[in-house]
Amino acid sequence: MAKQGTLLIIDDNKGVLTAVSILLSNHYNRILTLSSPVNLLSLLKEEKVDIVLLDMNFTAGINTGNEGLYWLGEIKRSWPDLPVILITAYADIDLAVKGIQEGAADFIVKPWDNTLFLQKLEKVFQERNKKRKITDRTPHSSMFWGDSAAMKQLRSLTEKVAITDANVLITGENGTGKEMLAREIHQLSARSHKSMITVDMGAVTETLFESELFGHVKGSFTDAYSDSTGKFEAENESSIFLDEIGNLPWHLQAKLFTVIQQKSVVKVGNNLPLKVDIRLICATNRNLSEMLEKGEFREDLLYRINTIHLEIPPLRERIGDIIPLAEIFIKRYAEKYDKPALTLSKSAIEKLIRHPWYGNIRELQHTLEKAVILSDGTLLTPELFQLTVKKGGSIIQRATTLEDMEKHDP
Repeated sequence: MAKQGTLLIIDDNKGVLTAVSILLSNHYNRILTLSSPVNLLSLLKEEKVDIVLLDMNFTAGINTGNEGLYWLGEIKRSWPDLPVILITAYADIDLAVKGIQEGAADFIVKPWDNTLFLQKLEKVFQERNKKRKITDRTPHSSMFWGDSAAMKQLRSLTEKVAITDANVLITGENGTGKEMLAREIHQLSARSHKSMITVDMGAVTETLFESELFGHVKGSFTDAYSDSTGKFEAENESSIFLDEIGNLPWHLQAKLFTVIQQKSVVKVGNNLPLKVDIRLICATNRNLSEMLEKGEFREDLLYRINTIHLEIPPLRERIGDIIPLAEIFIKRYAEKYDKPALTLSKSAIEKLIRHPWYGNIRELQHTLEKAVILSDGTLLTPELFQLTVKKGGSIIQRATTLEDMEKHDP
């Protein structure tokens, strides 16, 4: 099982803390421990915890379980969705059952069976993930999914993939939202307690590629005045988004493959490998299969980054999403530029639908921002949209009227 999530254990028996930490260290990313619940609430405010393991008894000589139930109530009052597993002695099972009735996810009886312990944790953790997929995505997700069949399929696959540690390759035209999808994957993963770092592979110079990604030691090259931590080490146990992976030169592809294969980095000027635990999310608008046939992209690297392939369809293939997206941008920029509530005229809607949007969502966003800036009154009309047509290619017009939109809308 891949490492996942952060656990907090509260028990005044240091032997229990040590035993549980050892047992779980190979299964979970972080194990936090407290020997007293006094600082429990402040720690939960500072740390993103996935599961709490809470002892039922803390006061020496008193074995009522009331303290455990009290702290369970305090946790549930501020973090109602945070799973709490109670740790109890055999004689206190009735109190543990009461704890379940008051919101605990499960209980574990001392002395425990390691296999059963891990099974219970895994079950609670997976249930936690399912709930987080709903709560994180519904009001807070920055990803616009729309209602098209292609996007519904993409959303379903994303949800299945995100909770794993599988490397993901995102493809799609410029402006379709590849980085936004990468962030969605990270936020739905067990690594979301750490920030995702983005690296534009087209902007990283060849001379600094290894230094920026893997780090360097002082004196390893000119201007290396001090040791430097590379992005892979800095974001250990998180996700790294490598944008425009198709722009990476052949000889640097080999270096990246070695890091992924060995799960370790070697700093420039050093020869000691440093283990890293990174979930890789890559993106490109290029056809890597064609590059592979032309000898421009390494086959071994493609297999490593392409465990799961997600393709974002262009906006012109999901025209039913154009107006809902436009309305989101209109509201955003009306608030930003202190404009009144704005609406689209019927002719403006038809103009937006007719446009092929080769720049996809990014082009639509910029078009609406300019229209809002130039607007007077509360109605956005066609002349406010400064649209350009792609030269040297045919224009795909999927819909020309509102009636056409309704026919094509899934």
